[in-house]
Amino acid sequence: MPELKQQPTLEDFQKYVALLERERGFENQTVIEKCVLLGEEIGELFKAIRKTNKLAVDENSDFTSVEEELADILIYLCSIANRYQISLEEAFREKEKINQNRVWR
Repeated sequence: MPELKQQPTLEDFQKYVALLERERGFENQTVIEKCVLLGEEIGELFKAIRKTNKLAVDENSDFTSVEEELADILIYLCSIANRYQISLEEAFREKEKINQNRVWR
């Protein structure tokens, strides 16, 4: 099993996810499949947030903690980025350059 180094960068996360996918047999899943799975994880995050905030939630629903759901989402984001050979760190930095010139109200 691959190990994620201490204080990883986004690039380290992406490399780790690529290794995990190979090890677990997920490397052939398509981007569409990954997007659907990401959508499911986002729904589970919302349920976890509802539960954390003491809002009504079906206790039989499949979700865990906010922390675990966020981690699942990060895994799928890395996976999708990897399939397009996108560096999440570079994409984030470039998007922030654009955002810095926007007027926020």
